Amino acid sequence: MSRANNGSGRPKPNLLITGTPGTGKSTTASALAEATNLRYICIGDLVKEKNLHDGWDDKFGCYIINEDLVCDELEDVMVGGGNIVDYHGCDFFPERWFDGVVVLQTENSVLYDRLTRRGYSGTKLSNNIECEIFQVLLEEAKESYQEAIVVALQSNTIEDISNNVALLTEKIQAWRT
Repeated sequence: MSRANNGSGRPKPNLLITGTPGTGKSTTASALAEATNLRYICIGDLVKEKNLHDGWDDKFGCYIINEDLVCDELEDVMVGGGNIVDYHGCDFFPERWFDGVVVLQTENSVLYDRLTRRGYSGTKLSNNIECEIFQVLLEEAKESYQEAIVVALQSNTIEDISNNVALLTEKIQAWRT
């Protein structure tokens, strides 16, 4: 994510932080936004606040996101740049929105513990663990965006998260110079 590769004309980059639930997306994205003074956008919160969903999925215990409504809601904000977007998927966002895509990954045993502490069980737990085992979100990111802007980072510990925030802060600062 360097200014030399920026064809967008944005003064500040847009970054997508994605990964399986429980990999530390919200922690990383909010800390990065604070460190860089960029806008933090949590898609899950946005969907709830703006009613950008098609109802509730009882099986998975979550809202059924309306991707078109989310994209319509964010279009003007994303064009302006300076956003860090946090969501556990990435294939429906327009490619032109992002200058960098970060896929957070967590060891299965660590992820299992995090998700069970959140109350995940049954199908919801097993689907998310399988998603991480098979690197579904990394593959989705590589298929949806230029591979050169996609990076996978380990997110097993607080130290990993701190190191990731420091690394990404450096990249964002380099964008500005």
